[in-house]
Amino acid sequence: MPRLLIAASGTGGHIYPALSFADSLPKSWEIEWLGVSNRLEIELVPKKYNLIKLKVGGLQGNIFRKMFDLCKLLFASIRVSILLRQKKINVVFSTGGYISAPSILGAKITGIPILLHESNAIPGKVTRLLGRFCDHVALGIPSASEYLQGCRTSFTGTPVRSDFFVDQSLPYWAPLGEGLLIVVMGGSQGAIKMNEMVRNILPWLLERGCRVIHLTGKNDDFYKNSDEVNTQTNLIVRQFSNEISALLRNADLVISRAGSGAISELMVSKAPSILIPFPASTDKHQELNAAYMASYGGAVIVNQHDPEKDILKNTISNLIDSNSLTEMKSNMNNYACLNSEDKIFEIINSII
Repeated sequence: MPRLLIAASGTGGHIYPALSFADSLPKSWEIEWLGVSNRLEIELVPKKYNLIKLKVGGLQGNIFRKMFDLCKLLFASIRVSILLRQKKINVVFSTGGYISAPSILGAKITGIPILLHESNAIPGKVTRLLGRFCDHVALGIPSASEYLQGCRTSFTGTPVRSDFFVDQSLPYWAPLGEGLLIVVMGGSQGAIKMNEMVRNILPWLLERGCRVIHLTGKNDDFYKNSDEVNTQTNLIVRQFSNEISALLRNADLVISRAGSGAISELMVSKAPSILIPFPASTDKHQELNAAYMASYGGAVIVNQHDPEKDILKNTISNLIDSNSLTEMKSNMNNYACLNSEDKIFEIINSII
């Protein structure tokens, strides 16, 4: 029985692709999962995968803090190497983030092959620093290879849960009617500035007969007194939804940040999108993620701006009035990388 260690932690952009890949594996594979305490994986990783928690973080703060974190990283790497021997792991698969550093180093120490998946257009720091120590680096966006000289790379796309490929009905709580359905999402933690931009034009959208589902995230306190607000027939406001696939499959327009996970889900759902990249994202990688989807003609990019300005409003108005949404949806048929899990599985079999 082949044994795989998955190292994926922190955000949905790291965890969901790993879950999609894990669920696609033959039942003959035994899977262990490496994560971090008090992170999102505690909620998302199913019980069927044995979740092993490791104490590790990024190298941040002053020199003394960085030295302390470096010692923790080295200790965690040794612990991973011992774990790999104890569990008799055959191969390691990581999707980046802090947990990937000790996983890569631990695998290198033990001599166990490792495949790293990088979903962003600009690879993260760990990928850029330690990708050369991996047997292979799988890419969600082809241009990322430009930043990984000396690494063996392949474009595989990013694994996306199977629900996003299947036609679904809207959740029972979604607003019904004939008006355009607009879904707004900023990720599990939310995007406060983007939310403010949308809230400023909500009255206008509702006047036009649009149906709006606004997923605000957990960090936006504007609607903190209620998990679900139905202030008007065509407006639903929620912190979060676990039915994103159904929403995107039925949306006429999505307004979203441009994290790698969101981009992948939007592209396979063929959801016409307005992307508002987070301006403080590391190395401004969200801007390049957004440009990748826009290059297919499935999205337009709006930079974050003062909510009082009419940029977002005018963009939506132009898309609706020009009947561009149908064309944008059709353009996404040109995105053909729909078997990412199979490509990653082929690479894993080749490096074992």
